[in-house]
Amino acid sequence: MRSLPIDILDRRGFLTSAAACCAVAATPSLAATPAIAKRPIPSTGEVVPIVGMGSWITMNVGDDPTLRAARLKVVQAFFDEGGGMIDSSPMYGSSEEVIGHSLAKIPNTKQLFAATKVWTLSQWMGVRQMNNSFDLWRVKRFDLMQIHNLVDWEAHLETLLEWKQEGRVRYIGVTTSHGRRHDDLAEIMKTRPIDFVQFTYNMIDREAEDVLLPLAKERGIAVIINRPFQRGGLFDEFKNKPLPNWASAIDCQSWAQFFLKFVISHPAVTCAIPATTRVDHLRENMAAGRSKLPDSDMRARMLRYIDAL
Repeated sequence: MRSLPIDILDRRGFLTSAAACCAVAATPSLAATPAIAKRPIPSTGEVVPIVGMGSWITMNVGDDPTLRAARLKVVQAFFDEGGGMIDSSPMYGSSEEVIGHSLAKIPNTKQLFAATKVWTLSQWMGVRQMNNSFDLWRVKRFDLMQIHNLVDWEAHLETLLEWKQEGRVRYIGVTTSHGRRHDDLAEIMKTRPIDFVQFTYNMIDREAEDVLLPLAKERGIAVIINRPFQRGGLFDEFKNKPLPNWASAIDCQSWAQFFLKFVISHPAVTCAIPATTRVDHLRENMAAGRSKLPDSDMRARMLRYIDAL
């Protein structure tokens, strides 16, 4: 059985103290909890919660009733915590189906921002795949349809521009998870009328700071960040390292919040999409978006600390 990445497994060891563990577990009532921060989509000004939810691996549980029930609890907690954007892809096995199954059982999905992708060769295959995603999610319209990892992007962009005009999708975008495609993505950002881009950015993988993040800001393109925990690699790298005591100045109770706050505090970032299988980790992630975020000086301090370790 394939093991899951560490960022969707046990993170209790990364909390700074037993008291911090209790703070995460004992989530306060929603009435006493500040609202999660929101950022505008530059092309329209519509706002979305700054922390969303990814679904790679975590939602790929097939027909297993026990695992589906557990994922339903995570999705329910996501909306209870004020979440909006759920991101998926046909690449992620049964994830879209499991998301649709969960959404059908949850009453408070009004804030859902449904985002998925097209990931196949040829225009007609893309149309078929996207129509299938509508069925799996059980939605009449996607808020965002993205071209996954630039696969046959010119053909799919033609379809998406038509669908956006027709109202079948509200926003369109392009994604990459591979640094080697940054140049291609930048060219699309400069020349094509897209609303969103999605790429990797975290405290170790900072290549996006050079071109993609400034370009998105300049061009008025919304940014979704995937792999904010470096597929769990950040937890592995720093699991035996102390969280700095000054992290409390930005309301950090754990490494997870430290890593996530760095990402979502970048002024060009619209939303980050960490994935998890656990309700306590979901609440921990969402809490990062409703408490104090680092300013530019604190971000630099955070980087110096990480680089020194």
